[in-house]
Amino acid sequence: MTLRRLLKSLVIPVFLLVGLHASAQETILVSGKVSDSKDGSPLVGVSINVKGTTTGTTSDATGKFSLKAKPGATIVFTYVGFVNHEVVVSTPEMNVALTAVQSSLNEVVVIGYGTARKKDLTGAVANVTSKDFQKGNITTPEQLIAGKVAGVSIISNSGRPGAGSTIRIRGGSSLVASNDPLIVVDGVPLDYNGISGAANPLSFINSNDIESFTVLKDASAAAIYGSRANNGVIIITTKKGKGGALRFTFNTNNSVSQLFNKVDVLSSSEVKSLVNQYGSPKQMSQLGNSNTDWQDQIYQTGFGTDNNLTMMGGLKNLPYRLTVGYMNQTGVLKTDNLQKTSVSLALNPTFLDNHLKVDLNLKGSAQNTRFADEGAIGTAVGFDPTQPIYSNDKRYGGYFEWREADGSLIQNRANNPLGMLEQRWDEQNPKRLISNLQLDYKFHFLPELRANMNAALDYSNSEGHVYVPDSAASNYTSGGLYRQSKQEKKNSVFDFYLNYAKDIKSINSRVDVTAGYSYNNFWTKNYFYRDLNAKHDTIAGTKNVNFPYDIPENTLMSYWARLIYNYGSRYFLTASLRRDGSSRFSKENRWGTFPSLGLAWSIKNEDFMKSNKTFSELKLRLGYGLTGQQDGIGNYDYLSRYGLGAQTAAYQMGSQYVTYYGPFGFNSNLKWEELTSYNAAIDFGFLNNRINGSIDFYLRKSQDLLNNVPQAAATNFSSYVLANVGSLENKGVEFTLNTNPVRNTNFNLNVNFNVAYNDNQITKLNYNPNDPTGLPTGTAAAVNGFVQIHQVGYSRNTFYMYQQIYDENGKPIEGLFEDRNRDGILNDKDKNYVHSAVADWIGGFNADFTYKKWSGGFVMRGSLNNYVYNNVFANRGRLNNVTGAYIIGNASSNYLTTQFKGENDKQTLSDYYLENASFLRMDNIFAGYNFGKVLRDAATLRLNASVQNVFVITKYQGLDPEIANGIDQNIYPRPTVFSLAINLDF
Repeated sequence: MTLRRLLKSLVIPVFLLVGLHASAQETILVSGKVSDSKDGSPLVGVSINVKGTTTGTTSDATGKFSLKAKPGATIVFTYVGFVNHEVVVSTPEMNVALTAVQSSLNEVVVIGYGTARKKDLTGAVANVTSKDFQKGNITTPEQLIAGKVAGVSIISNSGRPGAGSTIRIRGGSSLVASNDPLIVVDGVPLDYNGISGAANPLSFINSNDIESFTVLKDASAAAIYGSRANNGVIIITTKKGKGGALRFTFNTNNSVSQLFNKVDVLSSSEVKSLVNQYGSPKQMSQLGNSNTDWQDQIYQTGFGTDNNLTMMGGLKNLPYRLTVGYMNQTGVLKTDNLQKTSVSLALNPTFLDNHLKVDLNLKGSAQNTRFADEGAIGTAVGFDPTQPIYSNDKRYGGYFEWREADGSLIQNRANNPLGMLEQRWDEQNPKRLISNLQLDYKFHFLPELRANMNAALDYSNSEGHVYVPDSAASNYTSGGLYRQSKQEKKNSVFDFYLNYAKDIKSINSRVDVTAGYSYNNFWTKNYFYRDLNAKHDTIAGTKNVNFPYDIPENTLMSYWARLIYNYGSRYFLTASLRRDGSSRFSKENRWGTFPSLGLAWSIKNEDFMKSNKTFSELKLRLGYGLTGQQDGIGNYDYLSRYGLGAQTAAYQMGSQYVTYYGPFGFNSNLKWEELTSYNAAIDFGFLNNRINGSIDFYLRKSQDLLNNVPQAAATNFSSYVLANVGSLENKGVEFTLNTNPVRNTNFNLNVNFNVAYNDNQITKLNYNPNDPTGLPTGTAAAVNGFVQIHQVGYSRNTFYMYQQIYDENGKPIEGLFEDRNRDGILNDKDKNYVHSAVADWIGGFNADFTYKKWSGGFVMRGSLNNYVYNNVFANRGRLNNVTGAYIIGNASSNYLTTQFKGENDKQTLSDYYLENASFLRMDNIFAGYNFGKVLRDAATLRLNASVQNVFVITKYQGLDPEIANGIDQNIYPRPTVFSLAINLDF
């Protein structure tokens, strides 16, 4: 369904919702004030509705409200972070005090396939609601909780709008299979393999629509998702309609993105000096008279706007919420732009005297993106600063390019960085629709028994093209480029379960039992690129070109059950069992069983602790579980199959080139990874939970790790094949502390802190016992090979490098390394396993306050002992970067420190380029003001100003210390973003 058709399909329901809105006859005017039960401070924006009617309102800046209702009617008060409260109308005066959920153990938390009371939880589960989200220009949802959850690392992949993040929960548990957590949105498990034409699959979800995140960190909580839960689970719940009178919310967030840091390179005068001293006569003649900062030429100030209009209300038993959003974000790299239009609709009616609940969720999004050529970033670092930007010769679009005396382009040259951006149109138009219908029926004859059915479809399609004119130097000899691309994906979900929950007072127990079935089918139609000659093939004539394509498909089928048992609110048990079958594996290895067990003891509820005034909460938790991994695995890697070859390997038949099918490598013994997880924790609270937190200890053991391993020559149709090769272990501790040090009528302050330690170690690699060197990984542009390795006894992605030798002044000596085995030969046997890209410690620190109508706060994140290979220094810090080629280049200023000439091919594998990239980043700081009622009391106005990426404290000498894979290769820099948000409720 296209976005246009989706919008058309929503027009009639929207007008019906508005047109049919009618108020019931009221008899008295009820007014009062809503406050916090702890300190009496007013609560602003509380949703207040007359139950069973369309009548509703919200509290103003002083917590006051008024609405009409009949005596005997029930008024429902709803506010994020507080327990819902109901009051029967008896008098015109009504003052209500709401209780914060942090002090209520009856708070309901979303878990896999349903919900559970917070006090019944036995696993490591973290919940972050919208009131605690990060503020500012948020283009992808996961950034909302960065630094908020202990043990969860969220690293922005780049500064590109919508680029997304690398998310790791308690360290990575795989080598080459996916380390990404399972993302579930309103009961729909997402395919995280990416969508063609989109920088990040999560960028299609409007952050404004999200109500909460629930993170299932340990296997006792996540095993209900079985073979997809090795890396944890993140459950995203979107906002729903709450009924009541028709009301609107409009918010707009406008931002400016500024780049304050660039790669430090040699100046024009320094390049001239080196060329005159070391260059050839030909190079000396090439020197120009300009002083061009090529990085200044490719970067710009980025602007962005994010606007959302929400309509919500209710028609009797039909609450609804409709949001239309538009985002336009310009990147700091020239020609980079993301435009996104989104529509979301939530209908939540109830029928049969509230026995049947219906949740219909539609989330549609369309993007129009122009991707800048990120290759210009590295080219700008290395391009000759003595040359001008433009040339008098218009042959190559008017840009300066390296040419021979006859005007032809020099072979193996670097192209003009600005021309690379402005002469390339990489335009993509992906669309996505996530929809689900969930029916929850409470049986009339047995109301403790519920039947739940969820049917969902996650559908996306993408079309785009890359156009480079024949005047561009990059494609001049080929007559330009016109490349078309297409993709279509469908993720179908069907879940059904029965749930029985009952308090059995005779035995002082509560039983919550769930059993169900799940079906998930993934279908993709991958169209192969079509490259056309932009000079000889008209664009209009390529619209309906036939694409060759492949249609991979896989299916996951599951049966599962769970028991949550509570005895006397003191002893708790959670047990689950899931049986998964995946078409990605052979019949012998297709099915897996994933059990879990969690136990908890609420010491605070014991008789000997009830009178204790020190603790308001004290609970011990133990957990065990087994989960699996089948994401990141090819659909048919277990059997011999054929695939269509690339066009570059086509055979010429007459005047046409024909692609061919060939066999792929296979492994009939392939099976999924498995992870066994243990968790022990203590939850605590003091001063009525104004100080609360938890300490979690965990051990995670992965086995049957997947990795691409080499094959003997002339076997298996491939030099590498995917196989189960070993095991890995993560162990660590997490500490979370939440405090509310000040709480009174005018001022409220919350200060929260979390820190996590993780030790990651490979314990077994059995693909080739006779090869002690491990499995190489981690390529870098400066190196003809690998800079990292997977090896037993070390962390994954451990750096494997030569040990640099220094002179008496501490200066590195080029080409001189430690001969570790003292055999007189420098080879791979002398490399050293040194440090890892995986941090030992990560943490977050955030605070927020309200003072009368003011609010503010900040979020900080930190990391310790994450090491980064500075590929910019290694690749650009040598004399031959300037004079080592036919044309002049530029070098990193690191050359002035090392004086390396670049004549030793092993120098780039020196641990000199490996740096400790520990950092402390001020992620976000914000301040807001609530103006209260405006426009003759017709609306409520709030302003919020924020700054993102405020500063970074680090010893790392590169552009940014936060590199997910530990290899710094000219990343798209993360800008500092200044935002101003306006929120209007009416």
